[in-house]
Amino acid sequence: MSPAYLISWRYQKSPKNPLLRLIAWFSTLGIALGVAVLIVGLSAMNGFERELNQRILAVVPQVEISAYAKETLAPKNIQNPLALQQQLRQMPEVVAMAPFVRFQALIEHGNKMQVALIRGIEAQAQEKVSRLNHFVEGQGWKNFVAQEGVILGAGIAKKLQVKEGDWVTLLVMQKNAYGELSQPQRLRLPVSGILRLHGQLDYTYALMPLSKAQEFLNLSAEEVSGIELKVQDPFAVQQMQYSPLQSYPQALQANTWISRFGYMYNDIRLIRTVMYLAMALVIGVACFNIVSTLMMAVKDKQGDIAILRTLGANNSFIKKIFIYYGLIAGMKGTIMGMLLGIALALNLTTLIKGLENLLQHQFLSGGIYFIDFLPSKLQFQDVALVFICALVLSLLASIYPAWRASKLPPAKILMHK
Repeated sequence: MSPAYLISWRYQKSPKNPLLRLIAWFSTLGIALGVAVLIVGLSAMNGFERELNQRILAVVPQVEISAYAKETLAPKNIQNPLALQQQLRQMPEVVAMAPFVRFQALIEHGNKMQVALIRGIEAQAQEKVSRLNHFVEGQGWKNFVAQEGVILGAGIAKKLQVKEGDWVTLLVMQKNAYGELSQPQRLRLPVSGILRLHGQLDYTYALMPLSKAQEFLNLSAEEVSGIELKVQDPFAVQQMQYSPLQSYPQALQANTWISRFGYMYNDIRLIRTVMYLAMALVIGVACFNIVSTLMMAVKDKQGDIAILRTLGANNSFIKKIFIYYGLIAGMKGTIMGMLLGIALALNLTTLIKGLENLLQHQFLSGGIYFIDFLPSKLQFQDVALVFICALVLSLLASIYPAWRASKLPPAKILMHK
């Protein structure tokens, strides 16, 4: 180690002034808290992005092709889905596809009713375009494939107080020839399974077999609401070219996941940017407390500085002593904050769940947000970036006091001594 570093380390270990010791401790503590909060905040944003990828993009349709019914006389459903699928296979971006029927219905159980968006699907085709089957509890998906039941979102099942094996009734309002509401159409089905995504979709989503949905809505076997597509790059869906569909005889429209959930990605990126700026400022304020600490240290050690100058120490040597002093203080706070931040980030979900149980209050409601827990994903590059930022700010905060220390006149100081 260089003599300048050893001297600065000794100054750190034994400050003469108790007030200097207190200010140095608060400066180190401020840096530690700023670093820890920044690591935890960035890990939470990474966790939200991971859950958005795994729970939203893996479940909701990436692209939906449906009939474009601008005029009231135009058919609202796709009339020839097999021909449409043949043309969709000509698009290089398409990986897999699955037909579906979609409608809104009331689900009734006893004296309780809940509105839900029902989606009629083919189980085998659905497994190729999404990971819905991975979020159905227990043997629910196998039961759904084996029998003509219904899979309910966990929020719907909770409100209706039903479980797997219970029976529910679907009600769809009908209109007569005069456009007036008539007796609702009813269908009684067993609950094959419970879909649990731990989020908003649990309160709005239900699944039933495609053939049963077509029969219930009086649709033919060659009539569906649309075709769901899985594409190679979900983030490039807006750049897809639909030229192979120009020859299809029916007017079509494409709806992407971005139109429904794209704002979440934009919000996460915006919050991450704001968090970088805000937390960097917090660390900066804590680091610049080093300025006051070093100025007091210079005042405290001016006699030692004068003696070193008389022994031949030049300006550069004196500067190095106090730059090392500031870097050591910043390093201590940064390492403490990193250890605290990493520990909190790795256990953030568990800690928040424990706090929710203690307070009997849920911070993220699944009926409002797309997930009902606070996720966390620690990334090494975030920790490295925070570490470098804190050290750079510590270095910048040390430059001016070190320069002032190098300019102290030794003769004047020793005369007063």
